[in-house]
Amino acid sequence: MEPVLRIEGLSKSFTLHTQGGARLEVLGHVDLELSSGECMALDGRSGTGKSTLLRTIYGNYKSGSGRILVAHEEAWVDIAAASPRRILELRRRTLGYVSQFLHVIPRISAVDLVAEPMRARGLPAEAARARARDLLARLNLPERLWSLAPATFSGGEQQRINIARGFAVPYPILLLDEPTASLDGDNSRAVEGLIGEALARGTAIIGIFHDAELRSRLATRLYPMSEAKAA
Repeated sequence: MEPVLRIEGLSKSFTLHTQGGARLEVLGHVDLELSSGECMALDGRSGTGKSTLLRTIYGNYKSGSGRILVAHEEAWVDIAAASPRRILELRRRTLGYVSQFLHVIPRISAVDLVAEPMRARGLPAEAARARARDLLARLNLPERLWSLAPATFSGGEQQRINIARGFAVPYPILLLDEPTASLDGDNSRAVEGLIGEALARGTAIIGIFHDAELRSRLATRLYPMSEAKAA
C-alpha cells in the first residue's frame, strides 16, 4: 500500500508560563510512516504524548521541529510548515479527526453538525442530512435528539455526534482519539464497524484505543510512544 503520512524528526514542547517559564518536552524525534488501509495504534502509558501527537498532526499544535508530510491530491504537504488556509483545505478533503470533545455550535442541530463536513465538500444539503441521519441511527442516537442542539446532551451522546462527523466523509487519513471512551458495549461495536469499513476502503487510521480488546482487533501495528522520548 502507498504511504499517505510520513513524520520525520517531530518534536513538541510546551512552555509553562505559570511555572517560571519551565519547558516541558512532550514529543522528541518522532518518526513514523502510515499507509492506506493501515490502523496504527499509539501505545504507551498516560502522559506519553499520544493525544499531543494527534493534535500536532492535525495542526492544532505547532510542532517544535521536524516534518509532518500528508499525501494530499497527488502532492505532499508539510503540516508543520503549512499556512492556516492550507491546513483547513487538508481538513476538508484529506485529514479527518475524532477528538474526545465535541465543539458545540449554538443553535445548530445534531443532524446539521454531522452534515457540515459533507456540505463543506459540496454535497447538496438534503443528501448530506440523509447521510447524517443514517449515521446517527447507526450510532443509536435517539431520533428525538436529531433536531436539537447538543449542548445539553450527555457525554456519550455528544461523542456519538463527534464520531458521526468524523465518519461522514471518506477521508484518506483519519485520526481517532479514544473514540469509544465514553460509550457502552453496543455503541462501541457500532464504532468498531465504522472503523472496519473505513479500513476496508483504504482509509489510513492512526489512533488511541484504551480498550485493549478493540485495539487488538483493529490495529495492524503498534507505535510505542516510548520512542517519542516523551517527558
